[in-house]
Amino acid sequence: MIKINAAVAMLKVMEAWGIDHVFGLPGGSINSTVDALHSEKERIKYIQVRNEEGGALAAAAEAKLTGKVSACFGSAGPGATHLIQGLYDARMDGAPVLVLLGQVATGAMNTYGFQELNENPMFNDVAVYNRTVTSAQNLPLIIDEAIKEAYEQNGPAVVTIPVDLGFAEIADGFRPTTATYQTGVPLPKKEQLEKALPLIAKAKQPVLYIGQGLRGGFPAIKKFCEHFNMPVAAAVLAKGIVPDDYENFLGFTGRVATKPGVEALLAADLIICAGSNMPFGRFTFNPKAKFIQIDIDVRKFGLRHEVDLAIFGDGITALEQLTEMGASRSADKWLAVSRENIKNWHAWRHSFDETDTTPLRVEPVFKELNKIAEEDAIFVSDVGNVTINSVRHIEMNGKQGFTTSGWFATMGYAVPGGIGAQMAFPDKQVITISGDGGFGMNMQEIITQAKYDLPIINIVLTNDLLGFIKPEQEQTNRAIYGVDLYDADFGKAAEAMGAEGFTITSIDQLPLAFAAAKKSHRPVVIEVKTTDEQLIPMDTMKLDPTKFSQDEIKAYQEKYVVHDMPSLAELLQK
Repeated sequence: MIKINAAVAMLKVMEAWGIDHVFGLPGGSINSTVDALHSEKERIKYIQVRNEEGGALAAAAEAKLTGKVSACFGSAGPGATHLIQGLYDARMDGAPVLVLLGQVATGAMNTYGFQELNENPMFNDVAVYNRTVTSAQNLPLIIDEAIKEAYEQNGPAVVTIPVDLGFAEIADGFRPTTATYQTGVPLPKKEQLEKALPLIAKAKQPVLYIGQGLRGGFPAIKKFCEHFNMPVAAAVLAKGIVPDDYENFLGFTGRVATKPGVEALLAADLIICAGSNMPFGRFTFNPKAKFIQIDIDVRKFGLRHEVDLAIFGDGITALEQLTEMGASRSADKWLAVSRENIKNWHAWRHSFDETDTTPLRVEPVFKELNKIAEEDAIFVSDVGNVTINSVRHIEMNGKQGFTTSGWFATMGYAVPGGIGAQMAFPDKQVITISGDGGFGMNMQEIITQAKYDLPIINIVLTNDLLGFIKPEQEQTNRAIYGVDLYDADFGKAAEAMGAEGFTITSIDQLPLAFAAAKKSHRPVVIEVKTTDEQLIPMDTMKLDPTKFSQDEIKAYQEKYVVHDMPSLAELLQK
């Protein structure tokens, strides 16, 4: 019988599933895996991160962008606890990730040994599959099962490997099940689709609302919206599915939102929600609206709004079939006003593109970013006010990619997420956008970008403040406390870590820095000193004269420099 090292056999299973790189940091309890990676280095590339959290977040971002399983590893004890942050991000946003977890040798287990940790209970909540290997012979089989579970349940699959079992020699007889693995989605039933048509025909102010379940479905979305003459809005994780300049696209809802998207969903009398489980739906959807929900997961029906019609099946297919089955709606005032509303929003945003105040507003920064962004660029946004700015101001064309830490909303996502994006798409331009809070958490991964010559462009918008948290404290706390951040020069810090660094303090410096970043073959960090003024809030918008006094509206307009942007209610009354 031919023998093979157990950890090498494990890697061969991963290779069969298309995994060609893995993120991690060595440690004593993971040494058998690292030794096997050396043996297989021509087939699986090892990417050394500077913190296991960075590796897990890189893997999560890669899986979200590709839909394919990615991989990371960490050693026992602190390596395991560092990983968990990124694994929760993967679990919450539905990303398939294989996690190789070190453990002390079997003879030392349960003896309170150095760095020994009972790891299974810690990962029970986050993992869709959580097993400790007890037989070297079964290691490749368990990895094969773990990958299938990661795909099946869209989350992290954790395999804990006692270090001695990885070093063992086993019979080379296992064959991965990749050839027989199959996936599919349920197709909507005709009788359910037929029930939607009268609701669409009767609606006066309908809106299509999409989530990331409709990724790749813009042709179907466009035909649906133009056949039924209705606007479309999206969840943040769906950014990029619909081009931002599409005339029927109103943007996004919730606090991380656009004005037209928020207003339309609150005024709609029919909401067709397809492929989304946006957690703030109960606050952003009109509670009186009729609600059609389309999803492949029956557990999501009714979570965010009372459902009048639940259509179980693939969202893209459902929209295609509804377009074929239903009589078209005439273009009406609702659609015309919705289009005018989004035009006004974009015009208002761009009115600040040349503003040269110091510190800078963010609009001039995004003007330069959009100018250098390539046709198929990938954007990785961190969490906080930077998410709001990225969602509002990155102008995506439908061919580009976008990812953020959506549901878990973990700060520090962008820099390691950019590594995952670049490893998945080595020939595409990758741009990360961070605030100073998030960048400070995982900026050490700029070293990883430099080590592997990843030409990632990292934008850091700094204002010495946790700007997303300050407004929450203003509403709930007795004082603004603990949200101020110490000023640092991240441009210089980036140079010390091996990247090209720029620190921008005036608008005239922006074009040269962004032009240089576009040409660079190394990682670049562009720090921009920006204003700490609060971003215009959509969750507490005070523009509608039917709901607020003229004094309240005027105060809101003055505080957020609102001009030439009437409310949806005013547009409808014209």
